[in-house]
Amino acid sequence: MTTAVPTVVSGSFLTLHYRLTGPDGADVVNTFHDKPATLTIGSGELSPALEARLMGLEEGTRTVMELPAGEAFGPHNPEMVQKVAMTLMRELGDPDETWRVGDVVRFPTPDNKSSFAGVVRELGGNDWILFDFNHPLAGQPVTFEVQLIGVL
Repeated sequence: MTTAVPTVVSGSFLTLHYRLTGPDGADVVNTFHDKPATLTIGSGELSPALEARLMGLEEGTRTVMELPAGEAFGPHNPEMVQKVAMTLMRELGDPDETWRVGDVVRFPTPDNKSSFAGVVRELGGNDWILFDFNHPLAGQPVTFEVQLIGVL
């Protein structure tokens, strides 16, 4: 009697190693040199596009997938690049803090139960800071390497 190899479906609990790289080939996430990750398909721990690429894969699979620009984290949305007044920045954080281009700044959600991040793109002196609230890989091609250790 042969038993079917477990396959990834919606709701599957996975133990896996994965590596995500941007267009420059640099690791964004890499669990291959550490403990494997555990996650549940459909819980939002990975982007929907990355989860979709895992669907139907069998336990034990090791594969590398190339996702075209914008598929993994959506297109870069120019409306998510916004100026934030320096007065608001001082109200939200340390009044003496300084920022540099490339800094990642966390902002509270309106209900204060979570937060979101923006990357400093430009400094407007003492008046404003230009933030990009898109995912850093929005509009970029990515490489997704996966080794499925366990599928429940």
